[in-house]
Amino acid sequence: MKIYTKTGDHGETSLVGGQRTSKCCQRLECYGTTDELNALVGILITYCDDPADVSFLCDVQAGLFVVGGYLATDTRHHPVRPGNVVTAEMVGGIEAEIDRLNDLLPPLRLFVMPRGCRGAAFAHSCRTVCRRAERHILRLIEQEQAVIDEPVLAYMNRLSDYFFVLARKLNYDNNIPDAIWKRMNNEQ
Repeated sequence: MKIYTKTGDHGETSLVGGQRTSKCCQRLECYGTTDELNALVGILITYCDDPADVSFLCDVQAGLFVVGGYLATDTRHHPVRPGNVVTAEMVGGIEAEIDRLNDLLPPLRLFVMPRGCRGAAFAHSCRTVCRRAERHILRLIEQEQAVIDEPVLAYMNRLSDYFFVLARKLNYDNNIPDAIWKRMNNEQ
């Protein structure tokens, strides 16, 4: 199988189902940003020492492929392939992992700055790219009246929360306390 097809040389690509579309369309912004997030998760994995974190992040990468496949399908013209369905169970899996990590951490009482060890910094980067992907999906719904299954948005929303909690956990594992946000200019 050749990697290059030459079919995208003029600014178009194919969606799942074969429809041609501009590489600048909102749907591509959605799954392109999801792919960007998946690549960042790959980097984040290299900063994780806990096998449970690595295992879950590998599951996240697989889940992001499902999300990307779903977003690459214009359901008005083509049914979603069975392997590209985001489920409530996938969302529940993220929620369970958030709860597991949160139980390991001191209670969060104030806003924290997105920094700490390298792994935490990458987790925060993943969180912000995940939020951007979520915004792109919402824009697809609003601008193109695309129908997006509810679990897709819930998955992306929970995933960004997971990255926040993982960042805190990675700092905790490295004995780095949360960097608490302080107001500037002595504001109350």
